[in-house]
Amino acid sequence: MPLTDWLFFVTVFTVTWAKVHWGFAGDLSLSDVLTGVFLVAFAVRRVEHSDSRFARPTAVTFAFFVAFLLVYLIGFFNLATTDALDQWAKGMIKFLLHFLFLVASVALVIRRGERFYWRALWVFLGGIAASAFYGLLQLGVAVATGGNLDSAVLAPITGGASQINIYGIVQGTNVYRPNALTGDPNHLAIELTIPLLVLLPIYLRLPRDHRYRKHVVLLLAFLFVMELSTLSRSALLGLLCGLLVLAAPYRRQLASRLLLIPLAGVAVFLLVLVALRPHFFNAVFQSRVQTGDTGTSTHLAVYSFIPDVLRVHPLFGLGLNNFSVYYEFITGRTNFGPHSYYVALLVETGLVGTALFGVFAWYLFRRLRSARAIGRALQSLRDPFAARVRPLAWGLTAALVSTLAANAFYLTITFYYFFVFVVFVVAAPSVFVPRLTARAA
Repeated sequence: MPLTDWLFFVTVFTVTWAKVHWGFAGDLSLSDVLTGVFLVAFAVRRVEHSDSRFARPTAVTFAFFVAFLLVYLIGFFNLATTDALDQWAKGMIKFLLHFLFLVASVALVIRRGERFYWRALWVFLGGIAASAFYGLLQLGVAVATGGNLDSAVLAPITGGASQINIYGIVQGTNVYRPNALTGDPNHLAIELTIPLLVLLPIYLRLPRDHRYRKHVVLLLAFLFVMELSTLSRSALLGLLCGLLVLAAPYRRQLASRLLLIPLAGVAVFLLVLVALRPHFFNAVFQSRVQTGDTGTSTHLAVYSFIPDVLRVHPLFGLGLNNFSVYYEFITGRTNFGPHSYYVALLVETGLVGTALFGVFAWYLFRRLRSARAIGRALQSLRDPFAARVRPLAWGLTAALVSTLAANAFYLTITFYYFFVFVVFVVAAPSVFVPRLTARAA
């Protein structure tokens, strides 16, 4: 395997492992290090082969990179303090790494083709599943012993401190929310919606005798249980929106034994847990369905900040990554986040940056529409591979809708994993259209 490919796979597998980072140069994560090496290797390989060819989707992605970069550079002139400049610089470094990785990866995946695409997708989903499995171990250790698995596994590697999230106490017992290898239970939960929604339609279309069918359904059941264990309302909102997208093309399968039997198994497992400690789980459930709690108020209150900023800097906002700096004077906290991607978008990049992201999202949905059209065309030609392409396209569509919906009350679109997810969205039509062309010929 070429070094570039190896670095790509390792980066994709570990992209959600936010806890694997070091306090060097601010905050240096494992994925940042791998990305830097990958970009250098990618550039060197292209120069060595005098290869300057790029597919059209790569060029369009690069054009979006330039457009976002211009917005952030113009927003630089709205910075007013040294702290604001520091935050802008941190945000800019992350943006450059993540978006350049997106551009290079789209080029790489399209060049490598269909088999490479599927392998990369399984590696990406496998990395999220591996993080979730660590979350299961983390939760098990915390519940059984009250110990902190992170201190034994991660601290020797990173030298930093981290632990499972403690939501509260019921009858003297801690309520734990696993955050796995991510930085927050909500981050884990929103990331889990991607493998859940991508794998679900593929599972529903797998032949009965397929050797991986049982493995996929067991993985889906495990990921769903972990999703529920995070107690994340934002992620459940996103998951519901994603399932509504799948409801139309897969309405029969969603109501069939293929899904109902595994769901019944999960339900029985959860009922047994609840029966063992009914008061404990009832108290936790009641706390999560309340709408007047502090968490809900915070998620809603940040939207009221938008008009104040737009009156001062309507076009380009306060500057990239500067929400916490501006609102420190209001909240008294230096680490107060916007709790919504769309609040951050409007506050930090203004109306121009928000409109640009809207165009970018439109482009992603357009690419997914093309992928679904390729799947339908393959199906009309009786190509057996259509049973994978079309479900994948619908799964990616549902996952994109889910992420956009969940980010109304949380902030994960700026995270690295979303850029990796976008790689598969943008590259899908270009990867599968050669099969359609060959089949039609």
